[in-house]
Amino acid sequence: MTDNQNLLAEQRRALILEEVRRRGGVRVNELTRRLRVSDMTVRRDLDALARQGVVEKVHGGAVPVAAASSHEPGFEAKSALELSAKEDIARAAAPLAVPGSAVALSGGTTTHALAARLLGVPHLTVVTNSVRVADVFHCAGTPPGAATVVLTGGVRTPSDSLVGPVADSAISSLHFDVLFLGVHGISVEAGLSTPNLAEAETNRHFIRSARRVVVVADHTKWRTVGLSSFAALSEVDTLITDEGLTAEDRAEIEDRVAELVVAPATTAAGSAALSDSDN
Repeated sequence: MTDNQNLLAEQRRALILEEVRRRGGVRVNELTRRLRVSDMTVRRDLDALARQGVVEKVHGGAVPVAAASSHEPGFEAKSALELSAKEDIARAAAPLAVPGSAVALSGGTTTHALAARLLGVPHLTVVTNSVRVADVFHCAGTPPGAATVVLTGGVRTPSDSLVGPVADSAISSLHFDVLFLGVHGISVEAGLSTPNLAEAETNRHFIRSARRVVVVADHTKWRTVGLSSFAALSEVDTLITDEGLTAEDRAEIEDRVAELVVAPATTAAGSAALSDSDN
C-alpha cells in the first residue's frame, strides 16, 4: 500500500478498498500511517465507502461487505467507484466504434462513460437498454452527424437498465457491428454474470445480435460472481480493462478471451497535490 500523501480522495479510497478486500479488514490507525493523512480523513473515507455499500465500518476500522450474489447496487452507488479506471477503459474502447456503424451499449456505469466519448463519432446508430446512456446522447442535441439512438422498452432495473420481454424482442430483431457490454462480474467458472435474472436474458439477446462482443469492465469485476451467468469467456471477442489486474490475472484471462486490452492509466497518483483535503 502506498504512503504517498498527495492522493485524490477517489484514489485514496480505492487503495483503502483494495486493502480491505486483500486483508479482510483494516484499522484506522494503520491507514493514517500508511497514507500519511489525518484520522479524520480516513474516517471520512470509510464513511464514503460504507455509503457505497462496499465496506462495513466496525470499531476502529472496516471490514469487507459480503455482498450476496443477488444484490444489485443502484446506478449512483456504482458510478462513484473506480472513476479513473472507467474513463481509461472508455478512452480505449471508443476507437472501436467506426463512423456509420451500428453499435449497442448495454446498461452500466462504464458504458455510460463510453457513451460520452462516442458523441464525436459521426453517423452512428446506437441501440441501448440504458436510460442513462440514452440521456447522454439526448443531452448532446442533434448537431450534423449526430447519432441515431434507439432505446429499447422494458422494465427498469435498479441500475436504470431496461430488461424483460419487450427489450429482448427489440434487441433480437436487430443486428450490431459491435456490442459494448458492461458486466457485474467476470470469472473463469461463471463467465459473465449479473445479479438480475431478467438482465441476464437481455444480455444474451445482445450477444446473439452482435458481430463483435466487447466487454468493458474494470479490474474489480474480476472474480466477482452474480446470481445468473449469461455468457462464457470464450464468447468475448475483446475484454477492455484497466491496469489494476495482476500479471497472473491477465495471463488467466488471455487464455480464455480472443483479445485482452489493458487501458493505460492517464491520471498518475499525486498528479494533483491534495493531501488532507476531502475533494
